[in-house]
Amino acid sequence: MSGEGLLDDGAPGADVVAVEARLGYHFRRTDLLREALTHRSAAHQRSAGSGRRSRQPASRRGAGSNERLEFIGDRVLGLLMAEWLLERFPDEQEGALGPRHAHLVSRPVLAAIAGAMDLTQALDVAEHEARAGVRQMANVLADAVEAILGAMYLDGGLEPARRFVRAAWNDAIIAQARPPKDPKTALQEWVLARGQPLPSYRTVLVDGPSHAPRFVIAVTAGGQSGEGEAGSKRAAESAAAADLLRRIG
Repeated sequence: MSGEGLLDDGAPGADVVAVEARLGYHFRRTDLLREALTHRSAAHQRSAGSGRRSRQPASRRGAGSNERLEFIGDRVLGLLMAEWLLERFPDEQEGALGPRHAHLVSRPVLAAIAGAMDLTQALDVAEHEARAGVRQMANVLADAVEAILGAMYLDGGLEPARRFVRAAWNDAIIAQARPPKDPKTALQEWVLARGQPLPSYRTVLVDGPSHAPRFVIAVTAGGQSGEGEAGSKRAAESAAAADLLRRIG
């Protein structure tokens, strides 16, 4: 987008109005929705163009992007999903609810939600990143969905965020007839059943700001490897195990 579809006078442009329609929610503060749709690269591009980037301290890098809204949106989604699961499965305990929750707030599910919303073209990214296909990346789409939830919460409280979650995740939660097995557990069971050594996890990369870190973890088992990325080491290990399970079928 990089400014396309947004008006300079603060009025919402076509993309913002379209996203509001898909959310079923009208923002009182459209600047929050704009921010939720702004990728870090677009914020950097604008600050560089204004000459502010060189003076920006490390703690302010990413300012103007959706990272802060993603931070709170992640917590909002976690709370609302936990609340919903308790209502929907009143007889289940933490051992079953935990894997359900982990799956429903996972990056692939969030990216699928973004795809169903046709969110790709509404994202504001730097021109060079757009050419590189950043708008189609699962982690970028997932982060945008969390940021939108954070924006909805700050604009209107939990209720509009709750309505959106229960509408957008309805098919995903209905599909969970049985609790999904945690990928790390499933991978461990797979290797043990074949008399092979336990999976080995290795941290490949840790970066990002302190409030929104990014972990990249690699796992090796059965002579093959997988890789996962998430905002916590535990979630990244789970994503890596899921990736390896897909590779080994």
